[in-house]
Amino acid sequence: MSRLVERGIARTLVSMAVPMLAGTFALNAYNLADTWYVARLGTEPLAAMSFTFPVVMFLGFFVRGIGTGAMTVVAHSLGAHRQEDAATVATHGSLLCVVAGAILAVAGWFSIRPVFTRLGASGEILLMAEQYMRIWYVGMVFRALQVMFNDVVIGTGHTKASSSLMVLGTVLNFILDPVMIFGLLGFPSMGIRGAALATVISEAIVMVGGFVLLYRRYRLLSFARSTFAGILASWGRILRIGAPSVLSSVLNPLSSGVVTRMVAGFGVAAVAAFGVAGRIEMFAFMIPMTVGMSLLPFIAQNYGAGRMDRVRTAYKGAIGFALAYGLAIAAAFSAAARLLAGFFSKDPEVVDILVRYIRTTCFGYGMLEVHRYATFCMTGIHKPMISAGLNTLRLIVLLIPLSLLGMKVAGLTGMFWARLATDLLAGGIGIIVVLWGLGRTAPDHELVKPPPA
Repeated sequence: MSRLVERGIARTLVSMAVPMLAGTFALNAYNLADTWYVARLGTEPLAAMSFTFPVVMFLGFFVRGIGTGAMTVVAHSLGAHRQEDAATVATHGSLLCVVAGAILAVAGWFSIRPVFTRLGASGEILLMAEQYMRIWYVGMVFRALQVMFNDVVIGTGHTKASSSLMVLGTVLNFILDPVMIFGLLGFPSMGIRGAALATVISEAIVMVGGFVLLYRRYRLLSFARSTFAGILASWGRILRIGAPSVLSSVLNPLSSGVVTRMVAGFGVAAVAAFGVAGRIEMFAFMIPMTVGMSLLPFIAQNYGAGRMDRVRTAYKGAIGFALAYGLAIAAAFSAAARLLAGFFSKDPEVVDILVRYIRTTCFGYGMLEVHRYATFCMTGIHKPMISAGLNTLRLIVLLIPLSLLGMKVAGLTGMFWARLATDLLAGGIGIIVVLWGLGRTAPDHELVKPPPA
């Protein structure tokens, strides 16, 4: 029996979450390496790389959606003691990643110039962005597979191995970036193209590491002959969860862009403060995010095993942790707001805006995590559309309209209060929806049954 189904709940979640801290930090540091090294080349290469971020992020949502779907279905099967089915889904999911990665790469390759022209790149910056993406697209299949392999490893509950893969990728990128970009150790100087090549190589190596783990250690890749109907059935199970996950992911940058556009009406200092706030929050949420990343496979495996009692206990415990952590971080951030702001900017106007933002919004951090845990829980019990609905509720129904209202009533400060209200309301609704759903849910084995042979 899986250790996620039989061991103590608190002990299991902690043992999963702690190793993920290193992996989460590594993910945040990965792109910083590219940015830092490319910045040494000058302003134009840095601007070119900045233009690539939204495209890379957007394509990453599709890859991550497949990974989340595969992870959840594999976890359901492992919880139900169906190792062979789990291996079949992981194998068919790998094939889906190859197909999707190839399609995205070809489509992206032939649309580089029109896409980046539309984004506003021109002249030398457009040329450098094109050079970067032509190499990056070559590694699209590697990226898709390494993300899916890593997500499936998380689905087994072995987060230490998953975290090791993330750290490996970041370390490789840190080492290869200067070698490829500046031409060290006998390599030619490739400039911004070197950053792309370093990314492709590091992701290919991580992909191989993930393959070895799944094939040799966890026996979750099978090369037994499959029927076309069986492959399509597995893809359907994966995409039933993966497609809503993609939708939820896409909404985040879209809503952020809308709110940023509103903030831009208050000047450059407001935009700068808003950008810094996002980076501060990224690190503030690192610890609770590792709990969330552990909660999803835990819930999925126990749902597959029919242990709804453990699902309910785990979710309630996660709520308690989120609220306690949120209260602690709110107290710390409120007290140290000016110190934090001063660390990132010396502009008095930026500091003042950032202090107001932190001291207003930090009291909603706990409920924001409660909302996120609600989406993880709904995905884990095979209700991905409810998960996507909760995310849509927070971003489209609450955040944007309340931000508009707050802006009209109290300007920039009103927008900060709107963010706080959004997090409090979304978290409260998330609790109600999940507790209601868990009280009425029994494992539907028709949803998690294996595909036809």
